[in-house]
Amino acid sequence: MRNIWIYAAFIIAVPVIGGLIGVSTLPGEWYAGLAKPWFSPPNWLFGPMWTTLYVLIGWVGARKWLYGGAAGLWWGQMALNFLWSPVFFGLKQPLAALVVIAAMWVLIALFIRREWASDRLSAALFLPYIAWVSLATALNTAIVVLN
Repeated sequence: MRNIWIYAAFIIAVPVIGGLIGVSTLPGEWYAGLAKPWFSPPNWLFGPMWTTLYVLIGWVGARKWLYGGAAGLWWGQMALNFLWSPVFFGLKQPLAALVVIAAMWVLIALFIRREWASDRLSAALFLPYIAWVSLATALNTAIVVLN
């Protein structure tokens, strides 16, 4: 029964914290005025995508809390994930945000690599996450270059 509460805590906490950060750093007029590349996803897609990813990230976080493994990498990527929006949207610093997201991508990749042999489920649940962060990194890079 304890495990269910741990899973529930992570699966609820990660999207709630991510959502609160998102609401407190809404893109607004500044972001709307930036030149963006042709592959920029529509704005409506970001909320549902991050919510889905945060549920997966929360599930994996619970697994690391309960069973060990690359917990340090999980916490590190989570800290960078929660830092990115305040840097990009809050401080309006796309270049600094690019540094944050690049470091986050590296930690996600290291997490997947480390967990692939010992906890393939956690590693597999991070595959959509690294795919989305790859797109977000490309988008962040393009915004830096275009602006």
